Amino acid sequence: MANFRFGLAAVLVAVCVFVAARAVGNQYLYFAGYVVLQYIVLATAWNILGGFTGYVNFGTAAFFAIGAYSSVVLHKTTSLPLPAMIVIGGLLSAVVGLAMGYLTLRLRGTFFSIATLAMAVVVQTLVTNWEFVGGSRGAYVIRPAKSPVLGGNYIEYLFLLMLVLSVIAVIAARAIQHSTLGLGFASIRDDEGAAEASGVPTLRLKLVATALSGGFMGMAGAPLPYYVTYLDPASGFSLSYAVNTIAMPLIGGTASWLGPVIGAVLLGTLQQVATVTISSALSLLIVGVLLVLFVVAAPRGIIGWFQR
Repeated sequence: MANFRFGLAAVLVAVCVFVAARAVGNQYLYFAGYVVLQYIVLATAWNILGGFTGYVNFGTAAFFAIGAYSSVVLHKTTSLPLPAMIVIGGLLSAVVGLAMGYLTLRLRGTFFSIATLAMAVVVQTLVTNWEFVGGSRGAYVIRPAKSPVLGGNYIEYLFLLMLVLSVIAVIAARAIQHSTLGLGFASIRDDEGAAEASGVPTLRLKLVATALSGGFMGMAGAPLPYYVTYLDPASGFSLSYAVNTIAMPLIGGTASWLGPVIGAVLLGTLQQVATVTISSALSLLIVGVLLVLFVVAAPRGIIGWFQR
């Protein structure tokens, strides 16, 4: 019942956000808001594995790019609507996450993190040499002029889809945190050896975490070709995705579903403001400075600081 009430509240907040954006009527607000919502999904997805389970994943860009390039393939070969592409991109990324977990989750700590980084490099190399999706040259995707729902510009439609996806991701993360599955994840994070000795199926739970985390990352990446209209390996596997996706939960707090949301809204908004007022080159600098400050002053993030 509590999850239902929270889900209803989250939907109402999303409706208010969309109505407010329509009332303002500034097209750039949709472009900037899309990025912030995208990071809410990515940060929440990363936190399922990195925060709840304690396995730090450096391969965010790989799952994100799998979702993005799956949309490029589907755009060239089918006439599926974008929501269907998002679901397919999420499923593909979830399968890759499951496979990656099966191969790497017997590693722990730094070794697992290095393995995920190596996986991202392998995926980027494969995409760079895949001519069907443009290879190193990249691929163009023609974005429709009009939204298929509610009228208006297509960017409003992308904003709406990412808003819905962010609500789904946050509801799922909160449900996981307050469920038996979340308790299993927490036992792995706190002491995996003790969890195994107590009969917790640690490998099975870690595989579930990698699949869920990878799936949501792939869903976040699926609309990207329609947002940027030109996708190449440099943009699909951008370092900013990996850095931001890790920094946002760490700054917000990894022990709760709310931490990644706070971190994504805070950092995403600051980056968008800096892009407009100063320069887009400051994005990673802002992340780095804030990350250092929070690691020193509040190592448990904003949520942990208030709980203390």
